[in-house]
Amino acid sequence: MLIVAGTLGCAEATPEQQVINDAAAALGGRDRLLAARTLSAEDGSGRQFNLGQDMRPDARGQTFTVSAMSRRVDLVNARARTELTRTPNFAFFQGPQPQKQVQGIDGSLGYNVAGDGTASRIADPAARDRRADYFHHPVTAVRAALAEGSRLSNVERSDSERRVDVTLADGLVFTLVTDPAGLPVRIESASAHPNLGDVRLSTLFADYQEVSGLKLPASITTKVDDFVTAELRYGRQSVDEALELAAPPAAASAAAISGPPAPNVVVQDIAPGVWLLAGQSHHSALIELSDQLLLVEAPQSEARTLAVLAKVRELRPDKPLRKIVTTHHHFDHTAGIRAAAAGGLTIVTHSGNRAFFEAMTSRRHSIVADTLAKNPKTVTVETVDDELAIKDALRTVMLYHIAGNPHSDTMLMVYLPKERVIMEVDAYSPGSAANPYAANLLENITKRKLAVDRIVPLHGTVAPFADLAKTQTGG
Repeated sequence: MLIVAGTLGCAEATPEQQVINDAAAALGGRDRLLAARTLSAEDGSGRQFNLGQDMRPDARGQTFTVSAMSRRVDLVNARARTELTRTPNFAFFQGPQPQKQVQGIDGSLGYNVAGDGTASRIADPAARDRRADYFHHPVTAVRAALAEGSRLSNVERSDSERRVDVTLADGLVFTLVTDPAGLPVRIESASAHPNLGDVRLSTLFADYQEVSGLKLPASITTKVDDFVTAELRYGRQSVDEALELAAPPAAASAAAISGPPAPNVVVQDIAPGVWLLAGQSHHSALIELSDQLLLVEAPQSEARTLAVLAKVRELRPDKPLRKIVTTHHHFDHTAGIRAAAAGGLTIVTHSGNRAFFEAMTSRRHSIVADTLAKNPKTVTVETVDDELAIKDALRTVMLYHIAGNPHSDTMLMVYLPKERVIMEVDAYSPGSAANPYAANLLENITKRKLAVDRIVPLHGTVAPFADLAKTQTGG
């Protein structure tokens, strides 16, 4: 038995195990790594980028300055809490003031803490993503890879790096990538994005520092596919400080949330044959023509758009819905566009968005198969440069580019000349405390000499045109 035990103890590690062993050694040694109880990273600063919400689909110029950032981790109980303040460096629709964000994970329970200290539980799918992010750190990742029940596979080696997939006992999967000496350089995991489908989330590490017997990265970069979402650096790190990171009682006692609330579509008559499809924070609109219907906007989610399409069939079961106008490319206003495309609708958008929508409707959605993935269609995209008229004997619908808009270079508004109505979103939201883009909308309406009585916003409530003018006069 002694000989057998000795033989087992000297057994050569598999290639997969060797990658993990080398990573543990590079971080300070297996024993020190497993003995650590907490991690604290303080005085963080850097910048975040505005994925899916920038001026153009391919733009990367809008950033938030990050300050007062901390990341605290309880390694024993799989808890983490991140706090930061971010300040926009562009004309942000919520205003220029700094915004504090507090996000946490306690096992499988995710939560946020509002500015007034109120804690709330987040939906389970978001919590799963946040739990995956917990392992996007060299210490948490390598400890997890060493844990009983974890499986290692798909080792790859090159002159510059080594890769190994780690599957945890509960099925969560991530990829650890090290340099040839074993030091982790990044961690990757797959995720499902409602707009982009299957994406690869990466966290890159640099500027390692010796902290209480462990090597910890001071610089962190995060990416979604090849898009950099944040570049951050911590000023101070520590190990084994006393931390209390349990979820706040209000979040811990809250019922589990399986997903967002069921869509609520409320129909509001605007004019004969024109409807606002409201009911939540983001709206759509429906316009009737002689032989077809025209939908404006597919925001928020696939579920919301499917509910809107069902409501359209209720309103006008005798007419086909053939086109959808999307005002701009931002993710919160296009998350349902694939559902519209699956329904056979032609996408009408600004010419600067063509490549974006063609790519979005052709991307792979295998992690979470959406309607278009289950029912593939050849998608048609029609574009607008400065203006486009869609008209017949019943009605004229004018689509205009909102030139110089500080929110999006490729923004459209919809004008109904007979009804003297403008439909728009984000350019002006009646009732909002901040409307930084309203002046530009008013300028575009004035330059085109449009006769307007009402603004039908796809955020907020219908308002008289005079209210838009008052935002510039203070009246």
